[in-house]
Parts: sequence; structure tokens; C-alpha cells
Amino acid sequence: MENKITLRTHFKSIRKTLDRNITSKSIIGNIIKFEVYKKAKRIMLFYPTKYEIDLRELTKDYTKKFYYPRVSGENILVCPNIGEFKKSDFGIFEPTSEPINPKELDLIFVPALAADKNRYRLGYGGGYYDRFLRNNPNITTITPIFKELITETLPTEEFDMKIDYIITD
Repeated sequence: MENKITLRTHFKSIRKTLDRNITSKSIIGNIIKFEVYKKAKRIMLFYPTKYEIDLRELTKDYTKKFYYPRVSGENILVCPNIGEFKKSDFGIFEPTSEPINPKELDLIFVPALAADKNRYRLGYGGGYYDRFLRNNPNITTITPIFKELITETLPTEEFDMKIDYIITD
């Protein structure tokens, strides 16, 4: 089995060829019909990079409260969406609002470069989400991803956390 570094390069090259806008709309359509999403009231999204699935359209649902992650050291902070973002050292837009207790969340959308049929994801290599999920095991997780980035199996290590659901287009 290929190592994670090689796989990241492979899946990034595939992802660059895919239509993010069309796929994001399709995935959002699937999310809003999903019972887990319908029941959730406090949801953490992620601010998309150039090629990631873009879920920001969901924030137009005013029956829910939305949050975004901000990295602080080795940790993810959960910050309310107030529409103000600044670019982090990683080049990712992060919220400027003050963090809340992550235990208040019902649902987290977790980004990934790829996912497998066992619900493991290939992230970007920092381990931020795996640490966050390990510390917050009662929050439901969903990875929205292009169907072309689903593979049979990915290499896993003891710290890799399984995602509850994967939603594709």
C-alpha cells in the first residue's frame, strides 16, 4: 500500500481536475436531505481551500448556528461564524470570533483529501482533526468529498479517527 505522502500528492492531482462548484452544490443538496444534518443545531464547517468542497452556502440556514475552526498551537478552536475571517499562517481563512466549548457542537464537517470505504480519511498531515475528534468523541462527523476521491482502503495509524458519515455527489 502506498504511503500517505505519495497518496496526498496523487489525490491532490485528481482533485485539481474536478469541478468544485457543481460538486459542492450536489453535496449540499444531499446534506440538507440528510437526517443527521436536519437534527443538528450547532455545526462546524471548514473554510474551503481552492479545491475543497465548499459548504458555505449552508450558513444561509438561519435555523442553525455555524462555527469554523481556528488553529491554536496543536489544537482546533471552535469559533462562531460572524462573517469575519483572516488568513492564517497556513494560508487558510479562519474566524476572528472568540472560541466556544467544542462540547456545544452537534455536528462537524471534516475536510479530507481522500476517504476510504471504512470511513477513514486522508487529511493534510497535521493531525489537527484527529486530535480534536479524539478529545470530542460525542460529536457526529461528516466528510463531504468528491466521489472520485473515495478509495477502497487508506493506510491508517493508531491515531487516525474514523468519520461517522461520508457524503459525496
